Amino acid sequence: MYAQLRETADELAGVLWREHTVYRERGGGVVIRGEHVRRWISLAPTGGKDRALLRAGRILDGGTTAPARTEVVVDLTAGTAELATVCRRLLADVAAGAEPARSAGSGPSRAGRPGKREKPGRAARAARPGRRPRRERHTSPGSWFVLLCVAGVLGAWLYGLFGSYPS
Repeated sequence: MYAQLRETADELAGVLWREHTVYRERGGGVVIRGEHVRRWISLAPTGGKDRALLRAGRILDGGTTAPARTEVVVDLTAGTAELATVCRRLLADVAAGAEPARSAGSGPSRAGRPGKREKPGRAARAARPGRRPRRERHTSPGSWFVLLCVAGVLGAWLYGLFGSYPS
């Protein structure tokens, strides 16, 4: 089955992208990475004859892969053109999900910080009812307790060393 997946993946990679990497994944499937488009496609065996699970996802900053956003079971006996069409549809779904649309008058993003975008349909944390705005981080009471215990042990040790001299 791996040989059939590898052949199919090589053909698909040539049709979809000029620049690509094809490699075997741990589960016995084959992955096609398109670094220049920041997308990946995976072909994995499903247990059925001539059928494979086709998944698609994004490549994140740093080269790691995000989990699959879409998947479909395909028939490997179909031609390369039909499989490429399915792959393009999945890749279009991944691209649409990766870049949420913003309205023209949406104003500044989360808490006025540049470079961060809000997820569509989600309210800002401070605007939610029952939530306090997040303040600076301070040392928690548990951390203070640990620090006091360490200081007490250190003080007792020093007192034992220097406090027992006769006067």
